[in-house]
Amino acid sequence: MLARAQQISELSDGAFDITFASVGHRYDYRRGIRPSEQQLEQLLPMIDYQHLVLTPDPPRLAFARPGVRIDLGGIAKGYAVDRGIAILQQHGIEHALLSAGGDSRFLGDRRGRLWRVGVRDPDDKAGIRALLPLSNTALSTSGDYERFFIQDGERYHHILNPRSGRSAKGLRSVSVLGAEAITTDALSTALFVLGRQAAMALVERLPGIEAVLVDTEGRLHFSSGLGQAGQSAAAALD
Repeated sequence: MLARAQQISELSDGAFDITFASVGHRYDYRRGIRPSEQQLEQLLPMIDYQHLVLTPDPPRLAFARPGVRIDLGGIAKGYAVDRGIAILQQHGIEHALLSAGGDSRFLGDRRGRLWRVGVRDPDDKAGIRALLPLSNTALSTSGDYERFFIQDGERYHHILNPRSGRSAKGLRSVSVLGAEAITTDALSTALFVLGRQAAMALVERLPGIEAVLVDTEGRLHFSSGLGQAGQSAAAALD
């Protein structure tokens, strides 16, 4: 899991970075607490995935500088979902849906019918912006509407930009489809941080990866592999 986290960090040029916790631990979204400017200035240098030193044999993780913290919240649920699917397959299960919050994997189909999964409206918990027909795939969604508080008219949410230590801006949600949940989980965070243009540019370079983005204006954006099917799925709900 740590090795995959580092791979996604390199792939996304640091947009995904488990050392975000070096600043992230100063946020408390239930109590509406955020780090001061002084704390940000002091702690921001601790965020850098290159501060992590992984050795495979024996398995070992070391920090290259003191004060670095890690948080696996952006990848651990995806890993757990993949392991759960593997266990089901070992027991001969061929059709299943396994979900952990915003991370899911769909094994097979619904016995002849595709799974139909909704992309949630960020401003309406019961609202659906698009329906995706899926089978044998993983789906992860990252959004700014689950853990946040608003202070002085600004939304502070838990998806932090590692470069600034502040909440990433420009998107409301990112849904990523791919073969493994460990990858879609981490990529959904990375794409959210990158913003629409850079996110789509990265998706188009990755084989087997598709994405649906919702921007701050509420507009939907589909990667080319979803194409007209995605547009039709959204239009059907309008």
